[in-house]
Amino acid sequence: MTKRYVYRGDKLTCKQYKNKHCIAIVRTDGKCVRGRNGNMLVSFNGTKVVVLARQLRKITIGNS
Repeated sequence: MTKRYVYRGDKLTCKQYKNKHCIAIVRTDGKCVRGRNGNMLVSFNGTKVVVLARQLRKITIGNS
C-alpha cells in the first residue's frame, strides 16, 4: 500500500515541489522514513527529496 501526500510547502519551498503530489518512501517494516528533526523522505515522480513532514497532507481515497 502506497502512502500518498500533498506537499504544501512554505515560503522558502522550491516551486517545483509546492502543492504537488508525492509518495512516501517506506522501510522494510512498512513505516515511513522519518528523520529526528521532523523531516520525511518522499518521492516526486521518482526524484527522492527530504521535506518537512509538518507540511505534508495525507490523501484519503474513499472511506479510508
